[in-house]
Amino acid sequence: MKCQHCVDNARKAMEEIDGIRKIAVDLDAGEIAYEGNAPIEVIRAAIEGKGYRVVE
Repeated sequence: MKCQHCVDNARKAMEEIDGIRKIAVDLDAGEIAYEGNAPIEVIRAAIEGKGYRVVE
């Protein structure tokens, strides 16, 4: 993620996932923290669907 637009896209992808309750996107670190119980496969698909790479 390199800009606020990226942050917004990543946040929107996470907000669309059932089971995600709280989302914090850190642009400088390039990280997303969340609370919830969605399967990592669903999260990965949502983020990668927006054109970003998921690193665990």
